[in-house]
Amino acid sequence: MTLLAGTGSLMTAALMIGGSMLGTNAAAPGDDPGGAPRYGGEHTAYRWVDSPTGSDARLRGLSAVSREVAWASGTGGTVLRTTDGGRSWESVGPAGTEALQFRDIEATSAQHAVALSIGEGEDSRVFVTDDGGRSWAESFRNTDARAFYDCMAFFDHRNGLAVSDPVDGQFRLVRTRDGGHSWSPVDPAGMPSAEPGEFGFAASGTCLTTGPGHQAWLATGGVNPARVFSSHDGGTTWSVTGTPVAGAEAGGIFSVRFRDARRGVVVGGDFTDPTGASDNAAWTADGGRSWHPVAGRSPGGYRSGSAWVHGTHETALAVGPTGSDVSLDGGRSWTAFDTGSLDSVECAADGACWGSGEHGRVARLSRG
Repeated sequence: MTLLAGTGSLMTAALMIGGSMLGTNAAAPGDDPGGAPRYGGEHTAYRWVDSPTGSDARLRGLSAVSREVAWASGTGGTVLRTTDGGRSWESVGPAGTEALQFRDIEATSAQHAVALSIGEGEDSRVFVTDDGGRSWAESFRNTDARAFYDCMAFFDHRNGLAVSDPVDGQFRLVRTRDGGHSWSPVDPAGMPSAEPGEFGFAASGTCLTTGPGHQAWLATGGVNPARVFSSHDGGTTWSVTGTPVAGAEAGGIFSVRFRDARRGVVVGGDFTDPTGASDNAAWTADGGRSWHPVAGRSPGGYRSGSAWVHGTHETALAVGPTGSDVSLDGGRSWTAFDTGSLDSVECAADGACWGSGEHGRVARLSRG
């Protein structure tokens, strides 16, 4: 489903609580030699540092490969790539796609990336490159006018899924086993029925996420409460669970992310109410079998993207048009650290985190 979002200032800000800076190197209780609590003793300030791209596209697609390599995608058929940590960006989008919106991109290296354009009917397409964007092949084109593909996710460099809003009462999935070069339908018999009005959000490429052991989770909106579908066999069969996140015609869960097989967070809200901060996030510690409301402060408004910070124990980020938030306790509470507008956030395995959004904005997270 398409969506609109508000705007925000492009400022950076550090985060401090109780006089000590929040950070990322989480340790078990008692590990800090100064005796500080696990989260209060991390001693790192968070702020976004902009990386000018030279683009004015809205960049909802984002893939962080490493500190040096990242891809971003968006309106006008835009695909951008950096291989030098954001010091420079190269426009590498597929030729002739200016009418498409690439709202999801998944990359495994500076050379290989898979980009998903969203929309009804044939606007939903997948393109793949193996040479850093010098050439692209269209590997999937939706031919069902009723389908609208929202996002995709990969288990590894070869196996992945892409999901469409419901057709005939069920979310539709296609699967790749060759790194996005070809796609085949997933039998809908394993997918529970969608509720009337239920759909996914094409907001940041994170309405679908994957985890270890070929686990996958799909987050939805449009119904109250918002729900999360879970698969433990690579997307063949699914179960569904309600969450504490409020759903509405323009609201629900916009992003689902898992730290491992057990710990996950969801964030969202209502994109027509950018500052609304009620019932807009939840967390799980049992793989999504049950979801719990935020006990402390919630994210500071509608949030479209989220990510776990690699190399930490339970640090997660959430971003949206009115700012960014960090959780140091696995999503149980959140604290704002920036008021600038971002749509997407992604963290690489080496700990580097990137954000992207409107007016061609890309930023790197600075910690320290």
